[in-house]
Amino acid sequence: MGMAELERRKDEKIDGVIYDMSPSPSYRHGIVNGNLYLIIKQGLKDSICLVSMENLDFKYHPDKNDDYLCPDIMIVCDRKHLKGGSYSGTPKFVAETLSPSSSKRDRAEKKDIYEAAGVEEYWILSPEGHLEIYYLREGRYVLEESYILQDDKEEEHYNAETEISLRAFPHITMTLQEIFEGLA
Repeated sequence: MGMAELERRKDEKIDGVIYDMSPSPSYRHGIVNGNLYLIIKQGLKDSICLVSMENLDFKYHPDKNDDYLCPDIMIVCDRKHLKGGSYSGTPKFVAETLSPSSSKRDRAEKKDIYEAAGVEEYWILSPEGHLEIYYLREGRYVLEESYILQDDKEEEHYNAETEISLRAFPHITMTLQEIFEGLA
């Protein structure tokens, strides 16, 4: 394997088991992540907080072992927990965009890990225009919002202009149409 291939490889380690995240998910996965990243990045301008997209490992219990996840989108504000390519604090927000190889893990193990780590807000998106928003309530995730993009104005349940904001950053708002732009 060449050096370029090694640099592109992504993996995650859960309970000591390494999950290969290669090959890359579909281009639609990247469009959703890119849209969300750009919206959040603009909203965090002049903030101490940072948003990362698929390039920062989250070491969710570094005091116990070296397990880590690589969230699609993650907001971190406590910079003292940044070291190299990893973060060992508690993210303010995490989003995972589903792909065939990781869908079950995103909805089960990773959701449980983010919940136990105290991540206040967790979004699960799909390149098909679905969005689930979970908020931490008394240590457990509660599904607060669930959307399926309906962008045909002739449809009874048109919702493309529905505005959503991040709980910890209420000034960061976006519409479903903005999140899923470019998928058609």
